[in-house]
Amino acid sequence: MFSFFKKKPPSDSPANPVPAPETAAPAEETTAPAKSVFSPSSWFGGKPAVPQPAPAPTPVVPVPAVPAPAPYTAPTAAPAPAAAPVIAPAPAPTAASLATPRPVSVPATPSATAPATVALRPAAPPPPAEPERRSWLDKLKTGLRKTGTGIQAVFVNAQIDDALYEELEAALLMADTGVKATEFLLEDLRRRVKSQMATNAQQVRVLLADAIADLLKPLEKPLVIGEYTPTVIMVAGVNGAGKTTSIGKLTKHLANEGASVLLAAADTFRAAAREQLLVWADRNTVEIVSNEGGDPSAVSFDAVNAGKARGKDVVLVDTAGRLPTQLHLMDELKKIKRVVSKADATAPHEVLLVIDGNTGQNALAQVRAFDDTLGLTGLIVTKLDGTAKGGVLCAIARERPIPVYFIGVGEKLEDLETFNAREFAQALLG
Repeated sequence: MFSFFKKKPPSDSPANPVPAPETAAPAEETTAPAKSVFSPSSWFGGKPAVPQPAPAPTPVVPVPAVPAPAPYTAPTAAPAPAAAPVIAPAPAPTAASLATPRPVSVPATPSATAPATVALRPAAPPPPAEPERRSWLDKLKTGLRKTGTGIQAVFVNAQIDDALYEELEAALLMADTGVKATEFLLEDLRRRVKSQMATNAQQVRVLLADAIADLLKPLEKPLVIGEYTPTVIMVAGVNGAGKTTSIGKLTKHLANEGASVLLAAADTFRAAAREQLLVWADRNTVEIVSNEGGDPSAVSFDAVNAGKARGKDVVLVDTAGRLPTQLHLMDELKKIKRVVSKADATAPHEVLLVIDGNTGQNALAQVRAFDDTLGLTGLIVTKLDGTAKGGVLCAIARERPIPVYFIGVGEKLEDLETFNAREFAQALLG
């Protein structure tokens, strides 16, 4: 667009060779073209300048100049008087003055306007930078309010001294951050405060957010879909952690991204577990493989074979909830994994554990137990909106750093989102 406006002036400037004496007038009209370049609304207003076929006036100006040829026959000194007659026909000031300012103002503006447009143009793109992620960050702040309130209160009217670090240690432990993670964070925080020469408690709060973000960074990893066809995802967890609901939400996200999903109802023990998954399949208009009262391993095997035959992108296997202390049930999970690998030698490609954020340090014990049994590849942390123990993620990052693919802060579909360490730390500390 800018090149269009720059090219136009040169074409007009040669049209009137001698408008130099009227350079004083252009200064008043330079503002009009400037607006037409900057804002779309005034650009349309400036479009009348396009009917600048008002170059018709330019032929009109030469017509009065035709009588000048008579002086042309006179000696060469006559051209000077000839310039005076050209000014004399200005009795038609209304038409001539309207014609002359346009060409004169256009050349004058490009030099002044061009730099202005370049300066204003980059300022326009930033607004559409953060679309819906902003609303998610607001939800995350609201969901982590119970966890973050105790930590944020430490920095209110506080001085940077040993008392501040002691109160902060107590607040982190109350948030179920864990002893090892708390010690690590406080040591890292002291080093940052010293190197940054922080002078007030609010600066310390910002530095603590940076320390938490760096600690959680290894947990930030995307879930890769498409490397294998189908990508077989096995989902496990204890009773009531939200496995089936998380599978339904994950299915919706995958379907929105254009992936074809097949569900396997391998939770054949819990009452209505199959029906619950059927409801999610209907909502997301995806296919499901189920067998009421059948063997979970057989259902998983059939689902993987069906996914390969139907060309599905993802097969999600829902397993029954079980406590890690029930060894015979944990052995059954091993069996499901073995049987799935018989249907596809590379499967399962992802083994996800769904943990309830309300369980605090017990979540760390679950991660250890299921990881030892199945070899976890990722975590889904749910119900962070109803707990004051969200600091458990720091404990997981310090003691068993398994990637966190998704976190949930509500019951709606949009309340399950990908995990971002920086966003989590900022939401936790306000």
